[in-house]
Amino acid sequence: MPKVLLKELAYTRSGDKGDISNVGVLAFNKSNFEILRKQVTPQRMKEHYKDLVKGEVEVYEMPNINALQVVMHNALGGGATRTLRWDETGKSMCLAMLFMEINVPDGFRLTEPP
Repeated sequence: MPKVLLKELAYTRSGDKGDISNVGVLAFNKSNFEILRKQVTPQRMKEHYKDLVKGEVEVYEMPNINALQVVMHNALGGGATRTLRWDETGKSMCLAMLFMEINVPDGFRLTEPP
């Protein structure tokens, strides 16, 4: 099965609250969303982020806007005021997600972002 990077299918945006990192994933179109909703799972997120995410991961679907919200607990080293990490608010978490490999069907054609 062919693979592409998530950045070929969607935009991402990071946020934080305490020691929780959240990443919004906005697919370029409905077909990309259908691919992503099957592969952006809590287990895949834990594997992708490895030791950066020490807690539970939740993925919420928003099919009306072709989006996913990924919430990662215990992911920021204690939060912005407690961590010794350079990226204390986790803004690079969305960039890291863009480089996750996603399986696409044979014959899949990439589309230009809107």
